[in-house]
Amino acid sequence: MLGLSVVLALLPVVVILLLLVVRKTPADIAGLVGWGVAVALALVYFHTPLSTALWASLAGGIASWPIALMVATSIFQITVMAETGALGRIVTLIKTVSPKDKVVQVLIINFGFGTLIAAIGATPVSILPPIMLALGYTSFVSIALPALGYDALCTYALLGVPVVVFSDLVGLPVAEVSGYFARFMPVISTCIGFGMMWIVGRWKMMVKGLVPTLVSGLVAGFITIGMNELELIPLTGVVAGLGVILVMLAYLKVRGLPLIDRSVLTPEDLAQEQKMSLGRALSPWLILVAFSFLVNLPQLPFYELTFRRLAMPIEIIPGRPERVRLFWQAYFWILVSTLAALPLLRARWAQMASSLRKWSTRAPRPVLAAAVFFSLAYVLNHSGKGLDFKLVEPLHNMIFVVADASARVFDKAYPLIAPFLGLLGGFISGSEASSLAILTKLHLTTSEKIGALGLLVAAASGIGGGLASVISPAKLQNAAATIDRIGEEGKVIPVCAAISITITAVCALMTRLWAY
Repeated sequence: MLGLSVVLALLPVVVILLLLVVRKTPADIAGLVGWGVAVALALVYFHTPLSTALWASLAGGIASWPIALMVATSIFQITVMAETGALGRIVTLIKTVSPKDKVVQVLIINFGFGTLIAAIGATPVSILPPIMLALGYTSFVSIALPALGYDALCTYALLGVPVVVFSDLVGLPVAEVSGYFARFMPVISTCIGFGMMWIVGRWKMMVKGLVPTLVSGLVAGFITIGMNELELIPLTGVVAGLGVILVMLAYLKVRGLPLIDRSVLTPEDLAQEQKMSLGRALSPWLILVAFSFLVNLPQLPFYELTFRRLAMPIEIIPGRPERVRLFWQAYFWILVSTLAALPLLRARWAQMASSLRKWSTRAPRPVLAAAVFFSLAYVLNHSGKGLDFKLVEPLHNMIFVVADASARVFDKAYPLIAPFLGLLGGFISGSEASSLAILTKLHLTTSEKIGALGLLVAAASGIGGGLASVISPAKLQNAAATIDRIGEEGKVIPVCAAISITITAVCALMTRLWAY
């Protein structure tokens, strides 16, 4: 019966995977079906009361707020910036960067700027493909690079939402758990840089870009470690992205190459420049970064106030309150920064009405997808528990069953497997945060059984989940759609899959080395 229990415990994930890969079902619908299967199995086979499953689902939905509401507000912000012309003005600047050195141009735009905008809630796969195409890159490269560039620091995207989610899942301070992710970054970010060089020009480009790629990767990686030491984790992606941009500009300066070339601008680009200054165009992001510093600097009183004193706990599962932290969360400040910037953007009523219409069609399904995978994770984690949320028989818990089987099958080699499970989880759920929600308890339980460092193993799985961005069908299709190349994302997936699997293998070896 133990074998049957393992199969049934894995069934919700298998169902979601089949729906995504075979039926091409959208992630939100596949997630809902997987959640329904998990609830049904919890009730029928794993001896879980209906109320326990439903309360666990609700707790998971609330736990998803940092990412689900972040998705909602970031889509609103980028839509407003597009409607008011701010985004177009920023794109005009990016087009002029480093036209004489393609290696540096790729690193600045896709690694540096891609990491930066992902960190503040924008979407590289929506913004960067048209820029890359306009700069003369093929549609293949224009789709692949924006999806890959920010993957190394995906843990710190959305102002650090994934690492904050992980912190809440394990019940430890953000500064403590972030270090487990940060130690991977110098190597993984460098691998990402070489992966981009491979996409652009295979071995020739990798050799040509050896020095700037090493410099960019190491700078981003060690900035991550430094930000962790300074306890400024939510701003890691912002500072790392800026660091890569600045060090590449310095590299161009040392080589005597131009930093900016305006000859690439079209008449439409020049007209866009006349409509809005760069400062006005950047105002939503500048205000957001300023607020983020204010509420995250440990030396200021706002962090203590918004993170600890105004934690706003909601206790659904006894002894495990979900801390809302409304006035600390990035989604709150994204909304505030967007509204505060409206006068600077000179937003008209018609533009705002158009933004709201587009937001109402774009946001609901990604928000639902983010929430439903958290609910699924909580059903798996709390299956077999009674009305008091106490587990009497471990074999009635889906996570325990899978963890026990994993420990038996893989034993000491499990740390080698965990990052690949994260890669699979990220592919299935569409985000690193959701992958962490689904798999963290499994990794902690399995690691305890084999004597491995559970937090490190779970963090490595999260990095694998971040590397799944480059093979996420939804993200690649998004990138293809922005340059009217729907269908071409299918050509990108095999190449990017090889890159993501290779980098995940590097992560796996590091995990095995450090786990005991």
